Amino acid sequence: MKKILQTSIAILALTFIFSACSTPQNANSGTTSSNVSRGKFVGTWTLTNVAYDGLVQGAVQNVFDQASPEAFVGSTWKFTNSGNGTYTLTNGTSQTIFWSVFNGGTTGTQFQFKKLYEGDKAKNVQEGYRLDIGVINNTSMTLRSPVAIGNSNGYIIYSFAKAQ
Repeated sequence: MKKILQTSIAILALTFIFSACSTPQNANSGTTSSNVSRGKFVGTWTLTNVAYDGLVQGAVQNVFDQASPEAFVGSTWKFTNSGNGTYTLTNGTSQTIFWSVFNGGTTGTQFQFKKLYEGDKAKNVQEGYRLDIGVINNTSMTLRSPVAIGNSNGYIIYSFAKAQ
């Protein structure tokens, strides 16, 4: 009887320790940028605003080797779970991309994509873009693109709303 009681107490203590150390599964509604799952991105997003942190508006003339940051406002971004995607600017210019989530590194979790042109295979394209994930949930997303300024960084901040 004494052995059963000791074993029960030991099991109870271990259960308490493991439950106290585990991460709550629903403590955050998906708005954290650490270890974001790719499923959070799947769907259609509209870029609603471009802002600047540590940069003067107009200081960056071209992003993603395509156009000014402001030219992306109103653009539509579509992401499938397979990593295929497209973005379409308001002027009708469309770009095929391959995207993924990079969890790790010293900069934290990042959204990354490569532009694909006809005949390209994603595995053969070496050039791409990485943006820091600020916030992402079921209705909105913020991505931050670092821009080197001397020994520090400024950021272009892209705010998206998910299409319903």
